[in-house]
Amino acid sequence: MNVFDKALSIVAPNMALKRTVARKKLEFFNTGYSHHGASTTKKSMKGWLSRGGSTKEDIDDNLEKLRERSRDLYMGAPIATGALKTLRTNVVGSGLKLKSQIDYKYLKMSEDEAAEWEENVEREFALWAESLNCDAQRMNDFYELQQLAFLSQLMNGECFAVLPMIPRLNMPYDLRVMLIEADRICSPSKKEPNKTIINGVEVGYFGEVLAYYLLNKHPLSTETGVKEWKRIEKFGRKSGRLNMVHLMESERVDQRRGVPILAPVIECLKQLSRYTEAELMAAVISGFFTVFIENQNSINNSEPMIGQMVADKDSVLDADEEEDMNYELAAGAIIELGEGQKANAANPGRPNTAFDGFVTSICRQIGVALEIPFELLVKHFTSSYSASRASLLEAWKMFRMRRAWISKDFCQPIYEEWLCEAVAKGRIIAPGFFDDPMVKKAYCGSQWNGPSAGQLDPLKEVTAAEKRVTNGFSTRTKETMELTGEDFSKNVRQRAREERLMQTIATN
Repeated sequence: MNVFDKALSIVAPNMALKRTVARKKLEFFNTGYSHHGASTTKKSMKGWLSRGGSTKEDIDDNLEKLRERSRDLYMGAPIATGALKTLRTNVVGSGLKLKSQIDYKYLKMSEDEAAEWEENVEREFALWAESLNCDAQRMNDFYELQQLAFLSQLMNGECFAVLPMIPRLNMPYDLRVMLIEADRICSPSKKEPNKTIINGVEVGYFGEVLAYYLLNKHPLSTETGVKEWKRIEKFGRKSGRLNMVHLMESERVDQRRGVPILAPVIECLKQLSRYTEAELMAAVISGFFTVFIENQNSINNSEPMIGQMVADKDSVLDADEEEDMNYELAAGAIIELGEGQKANAANPGRPNTAFDGFVTSICRQIGVALEIPFELLVKHFTSSYSASRASLLEAWKMFRMRRAWISKDFCQPIYEEWLCEAVAKGRIIAPGFFDDPMVKKAYCGSQWNGPSAGQLDPLKEVTAAEKRVTNGFSTRTKETMELTGEDFSKNVRQRAREERLMQTIATN
């Protein structure tokens, strides 16, 4: 109480009491966010029970269940399967192709020398990347590994890859890529007390990732055997070489493990799948509508009922078997009832006219969460040209972002490790590569090109590209890549050869 309130309490205690009560009420009034999203007094917010937690409580403690449910949805829910495959097809497609782009000015090279060097590197990289030998398991080439790694990251939230050196016949390069599913990176059963291990990831004093703990088999496998963990340092202690590639998207600070992309919509997808199955079963049952006939007269047991199968002469049913006979629904079946029995016809009301509208509404919400427009999610383009183009343009913002991300976090690190081996073995000449990090960076410059967005109206798209090039808003190289995913310089050389061939044929 201030001086005025103290004096007022002596002269007029009732008035002083009212002032004190009013002041206390003011303390409960909401201000700022407490009047909106953080309110605890509004009726609409009182029932909202939320509890915050760190990345451990919110993410790490729930990852096992999230992965299992995400994989189950991929295997059994069409919308979930289609969403992940749509992302994979548009982001990676048949594989992101290397386009070497060195900093030739810093390296004091001419444009022709740089072009020749880049062409040679792309040729050597194709020797390794297009061979099954690049895969430690000899199952996929490098471009197929990109598809598998990206799909695994979407499904499980992350994907790991170790880069061992394994010599093999008829392959001059020893670098191999071995993909590892996220479940196998987990904390050992016996942790060392002086190490900080977060869900299989060992971190240092500053929170930096030091090593990963790899289980010798899948933790959900039914195979018997002793579980053993191997500690793999992220970077070589002496060489600084990248030993483990970790492909994941971070959504919170201090996050060490990735979250499946379907995590926010798992409940929606599961309920939608159940609803679809229920409607499908109801439609099937309605197709098996059976007619029951009530007979007011006594039934002659010697004659078969309408629609009843006549038993073979040699087969005789005893009384117990006759009592156990069940009536089953069947297409076009007619079943006669006993005397005094009566069946009421039921109208199942299938197909449900509200089914499509409800599913469309839920799919729109799922598409918003996954950044996939509804038309692209369900592959159903019924809107106008402008609306469909707007949907594709919005989707391709996300596709390009994810393509840049997988290029930077997966393709580029592996390419740099391959280039180090190529230079060390003398198959690629790069003076100063190991002497100066800046020189190495200049040699490692690259671009990874994938499938193009395609065109709804090719004539309009090509006309717009021509105008962009004419007015200097873009380049032929960029427009060629955007429209067809091809290389402009290779196209020009190919066209020159074709023109010479046409002239030779015309003169003969």
